[in-house]
Amino acid sequence: MSIALITHAACELHDMGRGHPECAERLRAIEQQLKASGVDKLVTRYEAPTVTREQLLRVHTEDYVQSVFDASPQRGYRYFDDDTVLNPHTLPAALHAAGALVLAVDLVMQNQVNSAFCSVRPPGHHATRSRGTGFCFFNNVAVGVAHAMQMYGLERVAIADFDVHHGNGTEDIFQHDERVLLCSTFQHPFYPYCGADTRSTHVVNVPLPAMSNGAAMREAVNHYWLPAMQAFKPQLIFCSAGFDAHADDDMSRLLWQDEDYAWVTTAIKTVATEFCNGRVISTLEGGYDLPSLGRSVVAHIRRLGEL
Repeated sequence: MSIALITHAACELHDMGRGHPECAERLRAIEQQLKASGVDKLVTRYEAPTVTREQLLRVHTEDYVQSVFDASPQRGYRYFDDDTVLNPHTLPAALHAAGALVLAVDLVMQNQVNSAFCSVRPPGHHATRSRGTGFCFFNNVAVGVAHAMQMYGLERVAIADFDVHHGNGTEDIFQHDERVLLCSTFQHPFYPYCGADTRSTHVVNVPLPAMSNGAAMREAVNHYWLPAMQAFKPQLIFCSAGFDAHADDDMSRLLWQDEDYAWVTTAIKTVATEFCNGRVISTLEGGYDLPSLGRSVVAHIRRLGEL
């Protein structure tokens, strides 16, 4: 079966100001590398719908959702926090970004595709149940997970988060829900300065010190993630796919390479093949060095199509 590539033109119109690293050029860099590599021929393209309020309220509070709508400016910029900014196009982009995950779940669970990559922005994994921060407004991956459990009755859903920053929002939303296994690696100490002390049977956080290379990530995945996933036996796996741990990305001080993203994708896909018919849904989180972002996403999507 083919891989779904889900995006929307609105995601390129969201803008947080000149020089902001979370910019529309990120999606353009991915698109350029998909075409240059020929990987675009492996995917089937879909346009992301808008998420519904009901779907958002499965993971966010009513007051918080309304606050995002209320903050949307008619012109100019409005600061949501110190580094999270809205322009007039941000709300539609955020609604389509979250809606992409809903469509991905429907496509995968209805066996129209085997896996999906959501090339969307703004990202989501820092958005908690009641607060948006860290470039994030709605928690896209959480919306997808909740949709899968609500509409398809899934009882075991895993999330693999390999962004360089801890997905504090995703942990906040699912910290008391044992139907969700969250496995993550992240640089620590580093923004958002949490996660290293988590003690939970269904949250497997593996903090990595600055200057850790891909070998350290592979050890963490082999030693912690894979045993947890194999014991959990997921019915569906999501990836919060951040590519900002790359050695070329000056957002962080981890030293991963393109092939490390290929490796971790294969590790995740192997578990999916064993337990959930290969079903993997991935969504873009971080990644701010444009050349390495494009290459790493290509490596990720190529491996999603294998096995």
